[in-house]
Amino acid sequence: MNVTRIAFVDDDADLRAANAQTLELAGLSPLPLASAAEALHHIDASFEGVVVSDIRMAKMDGMQLFRRLKAVDPDLPVILITGHGDIAMAVEAMREGAYDFIAKPFAPDALLASLHRALEKRRLVLENRRLREAAAETGGEDVAMLGETPAMQRLRRTIHQVADADIDVLVVGETGSGKEVVSSLLHRWGRRASRPFVALNCGALPETVIESELFGHEAGAFTGAQKKRVGRIEHSSGGTLFLDEIESMPLSLQVKLLRVLETRKVTPLGTNEVRSLDLRVVAASKVDLAEAARAGSFREDLFYRLNVVTLRIPPLRERKEDIPLLFAHFLARAAARFHRPVPEMSAAMEQHLLSHDWPGNVRELSHFAERVTLGLAPETAEEIPAAQGTSDGTLPERVERYEAGLIRRALEATGGDVRATLQALGIPRKTFYDKLQRHGIDRAHYVRQE
Repeated sequence: MNVTRIAFVDDDADLRAANAQTLELAGLSPLPLASAAEALHHIDASFEGVVVSDIRMAKMDGMQLFRRLKAVDPDLPVILITGHGDIAMAVEAMREGAYDFIAKPFAPDALLASLHRALEKRRLVLENRRLREAAAETGGEDVAMLGETPAMQRLRRTIHQVADADIDVLVVGETGSGKEVVSSLLHRWGRRASRPFVALNCGALPETVIESELFGHEAGAFTGAQKKRVGRIEHSSGGTLFLDEIESMPLSLQVKLLRVLETRKVTPLGTNEVRSLDLRVVAASKVDLAEAARAGSFREDLFYRLNVVTLRIPPLRERKEDIPLLFAHFLARAAARFHRPVPEMSAAMEQHLLSHDWPGNVRELSHFAERVTLGLAPETAEEIPAAQGTSDGTLPERVERYEAGLIRRALEATGGDVRATLQALGIPRKTFYDKLQRHGIDRAHYVRQE
């Protein structure tokens, strides 16, 4: 999101024109406004920018405008331009939540420096809102399918296209990428949704047990088989059989599974009775089964039997544009689970999300969101490993980030209690509020709900 809009409110036409030109030369998009009333007409909670207003104006002054805008959107940055006699008023506005004030006469660079900080804060606020709204519209069960990258759009379309087809499907994806979610959607979005979805992790059971789990057995079929057991394959008839980590299935069982897939019939252990099935199999693998077949660890004929339709889930590193949306969803879910406020996404956190490769994919991202919500994950660029080859910034910038992190952790530890936070940090109340304003920290986000 590129936020560059600047609403410049001043009843002096010459000053409006001069400052509009300065903003344009700096690559910003000025919106010159002649009065507070005109500003209120153009600005609402979705305004993608910052407001700069002179304090001294006819009818409605800058302080009154600031308070009206605060009621419209408490997170909208407002910068006030003051004369020498208005500085006390501007300080009062800062206590009430104004972003900054600049005393006349001011150098253009001073205004631009404040504006760039305010624009970055506004961008993060709007981005957090957008992500939360998008995440709220998506059911938690399908969270792995969140995303608007072309790869995810194609994947969703393909799932819809084959969900109703009576064909076996192979789902391929790295660990934690959401293979079981995709398999579940193939079941729920098709005509078999009212019948069982039967899942079996082929790598979680020993070879001595998996055959009985799959095919079932009659009483007395082997030592310890005291009663009849319906196998997973038969139980899934009419619904969907999900075989996760199928690459781990023993070769001796692969040939028996191939027979079932070809005949759509099963023979439980300890009987010669052949039972017909209405079978739909979805198999998932975290390795390339074609390569495994060439290596001899997976039957080639079973691979080709399963490989009617293959759905590949892209890893997070191949769809980084989707990561902020997924992360916002996981933050909201973790906040509800732990009864904590939803953390704001800082610029440092955003950089970390996009620079990390996420080898654990969606599962790793979900766990990271839980740690962030609990205050157990680093929130500053100083603590989050920077992307390789990027700069840590100047010493003052690094000190600023470190200070902001200390304040956030103190607020988290005290549940946003001002007195306890002041005691923990050892600073005066006015200094505390000044630092909250400078770092763009909203104390309300840390207040625990009883």
